[in-house]
Amino acid sequence: MSTRLELVKHCRSNNRSLPPSDRRQEYIFDDQMKKYLLFAEKAFTVLSLLHYSGAPLVVILSGGASEGDDSIAAPDFALIQFIFLIIYFITFALLVVRWKKVIQLINKDWYIWLLLLVAIFSIFWSDVPAMTQSRVIALSGTLLFPLYLASRYTLKEQLQLLAWTFGIAIVGSFLFAFGLRNYGRMAGVHFGTWRGIYNHKNVLGKVMAPSAMVFLLLALQPEKKRWLFWGGFIASLWLIIASKASSPFINVITLSLSLFLFRILRWRYNFMIPALVGITTLSTIAYILMTTNAEAIAALLGKDLTLTGRTNFWPLIIDKIAERPWFGYGYGAFWLGWTGPSADIWYSSGWKPPNSHNGYLDLCLELGLVGLSLYVIDYLQGLLRALAYVRSVKTSDGFWPAVFLVYVVLSNLTESTLLIQNNFFFVIQVSILLSLRICEEQKTTPSKIKHKKKINYSQKKHKML
Repeated sequence: MSTRLELVKHCRSNNRSLPPSDRRQEYIFDDQMKKYLLFAEKAFTVLSLLHYSGAPLVVILSGGASEGDDSIAAPDFALIQFIFLIIYFITFALLVVRWKKVIQLINKDWYIWLLLLVAIFSIFWSDVPAMTQSRVIALSGTLLFPLYLASRYTLKEQLQLLAWTFGIAIVGSFLFAFGLRNYGRMAGVHFGTWRGIYNHKNVLGKVMAPSAMVFLLLALQPEKKRWLFWGGFIASLWLIIASKASSPFINVITLSLSLFLFRILRWRYNFMIPALVGITTLSTIAYILMTTNAEAIAALLGKDLTLTGRTNFWPLIIDKIAERPWFGYGYGAFWLGWTGPSADIWYSSGWKPPNSHNGYLDLCLELGLVGLSLYVIDYLQGLLRALAYVRSVKTSDGFWPAVFLVYVVLSNLTESTLLIQNNFFFVIQVSILLSLRICEEQKTTPSKIKHKKKINYSQKKHKML
């Protein structure tokens, strides 16, 4: 082996070609190395996504602490932060390798970078500038990963990587729930409910909702091992039920219905328009029935009309937004317990929420109406591109961007994941928005080239005449 390597080096240094047998072996060696590197890169991507989702170190380092179990010692999450730093560094290195494509991608979506710029400048009007500065640095590092995903993988490849990520989360959650019950199941207020490899039952439900849709979309494709994807879909639903999280279960039903609606967008216009009118009519009737029977429906789901007390303190949050409407209180500088502006909310409501339980309110609190407007513009543009992507891609994976963007709206009505550092849902959302920009350019570029060819041909024909 050493002599062969020496021969290769000698031939390359003297600009001589290798013998045919050694050349074939060199090609085989290079192919194997490429396969190993590709596998390592995909493994890094999947494990990073799993870490961004909050699994499994948060629940392990907290010692299995649960809400209401009188846990006193605050857990040390230094290891988690250190792993994030490693992910930032490796991601940056991978971006440098393909820097030309990355720069082109950055120039395609200015709104997300303007939003980051507003977050950076919020250091100057933040009540706690040190906290804002540290979280802005984490936000900047977080944005590297969706930039890497969009520049490295297609939307279909991203869907497959997510399937691996969710598959590991599902298997791990079952193992924790049965083998490590102290970690996999909650104690205290929510005694017995499953949380799997996550620190709270709501987090497990929130992650399993898009997991169910990923496996459903892959199961609808004509592949040999579809039974694996159907198994992933059923397991995701089971974990949502075991977590007793009602909102994710409702979200899965809503997303499944929206999937049917998106399929209609692929029909011909003479069938599509009447179908959309009919669905709009039925949706209006369903909305009226739900609003008139809201209390009964909420009771059936084990909830009340206040969304477990959320709507009681939302007016207080709106009052705080009115105090600083344009630029907010600074990124990550509002919900700081009794030491931050959130103390007024805690005192007035008699409750200690960690956030607004509404992504749009939280974004408005931190970056004001300016930040919220930038986000909404970018989101709406992305949603229109996602609907166009549904019509252009005829396979089931073409529904993924639209399905996830709808999920972002649904989940942020009761949770907060719009602009959060080191957050799994924020990473996937930005990755989809950037990937859709690439797909739009790839779709329009051939038509532009074809148009130019027609112009050149007509000009030549005119000269000949």
